[in-house]
Amino acid sequence: MQQVIIQGGARQSEDYYATEPKAVQELLAVEQFSDTILEPCVGGGHIAEVLKQNGHKVIAQDIIDRGYPETIIRDFLTQVVNYNDIISNPPYVMAREFCEHALDISPEGVKVAMFLKLTFLESQERKLFFQKYPIKYLYVFSKRMNCAKNGEFDKYHSNAVAYGWYIWEKGYNGEPIIRWI
Repeated sequence: MQQVIIQGGARQSEDYYATEPKAVQELLAVEQFSDTILEPCVGGGHIAEVLKQNGHKVIAQDIIDRGYPETIIRDFLTQVVNYNDIISNPPYVMAREFCEHALDISPEGVKVAMFLKLTFLESQERKLFFQKYPIKYLYVFSKRMNCAKNGEFDKYHSNAVAYGWYIWEKGYNGEPIIRWI
C-alpha cells in the first residue's frame, strides 16, 4: 500500500485508524445484528470488544497481527464466502472495495455495517456503487467520533472528521434512510 503524507506526518501504512468504542455502542443501540459477527479489520479489537461485551461472538480477522487475541491473519479481499453479519472500520483507501466485496460474498439477509467518513457518499465512482448496492440506513453521529492512528487514543484526540455507520442488508433495494445518533 502506498504511503501518503498528510498533515501531522505520514499516514499509517496499512491505514489503521481504530474506532472509538463509543461509536460501536451507539450502533448497537439502534441496530440489531446476528449472534456471530465477522470483524475483518479487527486491529486492536476496539470494535470486537464492544461486540463481545454485548453478547456477540466475534470472528476476528486482519491482514496483519496487531496483538488482538485469536485474530485470523487473512486478507479479507481474498475471502470467498461469508455467512455472518459484518461490522468493521475498513481501511479508508480501500473502503469501497471492502464494502463491495462484503456484499458480493454474502447471501441475502446478511447485514454489513461499515464505519466510514460521511464524504464516502461523494464521487462518481461511488455513486455507481451505491446504485448497485443501496444502503439501507446511514446513521450520522450528531457528536463527532474519534479514530486514532495505530489505536493510540491517548495521542489523538481530534474529531475533525464526520463519520457515520453505513448499513447494507444484502438484497435491500430501496431508498436509504438517514438517522442521527
